[in-house]
Amino acid sequence: MFGDLFGKLQEAQQKMEEGKERLSHVTVDGEAGDGAVKVVATGNREIKHITIADRLLAPENKEDLEDLLITALNRAMKNAENVWESEMKGLAGGMLGGLGL
Repeated sequence: MFGDLFGKLQEAQQKMEEGKERLSHVTVDGEAGDGAVKVVATGNREIKHITIADRLLAPENKEDLEDLLITALNRAMKNAENVWESEMKGLAGGMLGGLGL
């Protein structure tokens, strides 16, 4: 009984790792200021790229840039979180069924 359960748990752990690997190849983005700041993140919530419009690089736009960066980063992280949750829910459903629950 416990051997079977242990095997199922190992299988579940492997599927979680596979899910994380898939998420590392999924990208989401967030932007602010009508695209003046764009952020690209992975499904694992890792920032990969930030693009900033040239007009925001002037010293007088520093505060605007900071605000737009925060907004774009938060949007990208929210999108990444949604993708991550979706992937993990799918895995959890498959694992619970495999455990006979």
